[in-house]
Amino acid sequence: MRFASFMHQGRSAWGAITDSGVIDLSARYGGQWPSLRAVIEQAALPQIGDLAAGQAADFAVADIVYDIPITAPEKILCVGVNFPDRNAEYKDGQESPPYMSLFPRFARSFTGHGQPLIRPPESPQLDYEGEMTIIIGKGGRRIADADALGHIAALTLCNEGTIRDWVRHAKFNVTQGKNWDRSGAIGPWIVPFTDESQLADIALQTRVNGQVRQSDRTSRMIFGFRQIIAYISTFTTLVPGDVIVCGTPTGAGARFDPPIWLKPGDVVEVEAEGIGTLTNTVADEVP
Repeated sequence: MRFASFMHQGRSAWGAITDSGVIDLSARYGGQWPSLRAVIEQAALPQIGDLAAGQAADFAVADIVYDIPITAPEKILCVGVNFPDRNAEYKDGQESPPYMSLFPRFARSFTGHGQPLIRPPESPQLDYEGEMTIIIGKGGRRIADADALGHIAALTLCNEGTIRDWVRHAKFNVTQGKNWDRSGAIGPWIVPFTDESQLADIALQTRVNGQVRQSDRTSRMIFGFRQIIAYISTFTTLVPGDVIVCGTPTGAGARFDPPIWLKPGDVVEVEAEGIGTLTNTVADEVP
């Protein structure tokens, strides 16, 4: 079952995405669960899956505008340099780091599936980064590695769009290059997490205009999903609905010679087995 947040006829809503259309669960159960985050906070994903089963679609997928699945998360944290070839791209002679690199993103810096990534007038260096993304379902602090997967509610995808030259504006921080409004995307939907096989060794691929630019498998991540949750929860309390973006493979546009930046009209697809495909176009910001 796939669940999404979306706009329909000017109304914010959430529901199930099926082959026959959209089941508007917020119209039926919004009083109990006003958002997908509320569903996750109440550990109700299995329940709404049962409620959606067998119900007829209320409208076509073409009638909605996708939002990011968790529209108001407390935290969005991103893991940097989490694939071996990505570490090698830095050409600094360093082996894989003992601790993961992390940075925050704000919900406003993302848009939904089918919407354009926005290139700002301040820089042409809009780049793509396809990434697996986990949604926290059970909160906690100092979560043990062995228990970590039990804290995942769902999986989704991210195009962690980046303004490359702004990443280098400061000496030791990338935040300003990672948080331009609508420069990245999350979605299209969330898929409930059931067991480790869903993410242990799945193919992750990014395409630009149909050309494969990034391709790797989650089994090759330097820091696995258990480690990510355990490490982050050491210094901050994770809460239901938190979003963790888990790192991108080699092949971003910045690594070509010369670099290949995204431009208006490009189509970027991020695909992972068992989750789906997150698709976005690119457009210039209109002041």
